[in-house]
Amino acid sequence: MSKVSNRTKIASALVGALALASSNFVVADPLTDAQAAAGQLHGDAAKSQAKVDKYFDQAQDMLFEYSSVADQRESLKGYNDYLATLVADQENTMKGIQDDINGVDKLRQGVVPLMFKMVDNLEKFVALDLPFRAEDRKARVENLKNVLNTAEVTLAEKFRLILDAYAIERDYGNFVDVETGKLNLDGKEVLVDYFRLGRVALYAQSLDQRKAWMFNPETKAWDTLDDSYLRDITKGIRIARKQGAMDLFALPVPAAEAAK
Repeated sequence: MSKVSNRTKIASALVGALALASSNFVVADPLTDAQAAAGQLHGDAAKSQAKVDKYFDQAQDMLFEYSSVADQRESLKGYNDYLATLVADQENTMKGIQDDINGVDKLRQGVVPLMFKMVDNLEKFVALDLPFRAEDRKARVENLKNVLNTAEVTLAEKFRLILDAYAIERDYGNFVDVETGKLNLDGKEVLVDYFRLGRVALYAQSLDQRKAWMFNPETKAWDTLDDSYLRDITKGIRIARKQGAMDLFALPVPAAEAAK
């Protein structure tokens, strides 16, 4: 009876130990699952945060890019407005040029007769003026007449040459001048120095300085000057040639009525 009891006790002890071990295993499984779940949550949270950070950075980049594009758009808009203003101004300029081109024919119709008239008046003026540098002045008028009838010369160039000729004639009246030439007196040619006081008076003196004459615009002839003027006309000639210092000299001049 005692042996059975001992075996029973041993069996009971084994059963109790197994039950205790089984109880420990059952308690340990929920804790492990909780720890694993917590770890999973932390991992998922980390991944979610990484995605949030990534999307935030992308959003910031897109915002910066949008701001840059917006600035470029405003800049392009301002430039386009500027170009539009330039184009409008150029169109107005082109319209004005076209209007001028359309008016060229009318301008030609008015300018061409004017040029012929100017050359004709210049020729008459030279013929009526004091007879100085006659060959040069007549040749200039003849050249202008030939140019007017030349197709190779542009209208603008023709007009410029006429204005140049008028300017030369204008300057003749502002300076004194001396040139050596031949003076025809009663069929005889005498070498003289022509001395001109602008367009006020024209004189001639023989190269030996013994004779002097003054052109008479009224009679178109040369009047002999008194010998008392020889010294003064010589002085004037030397001053005009810059061979003497500036000084006063006295010479007769044509009357105002005759000089017109």
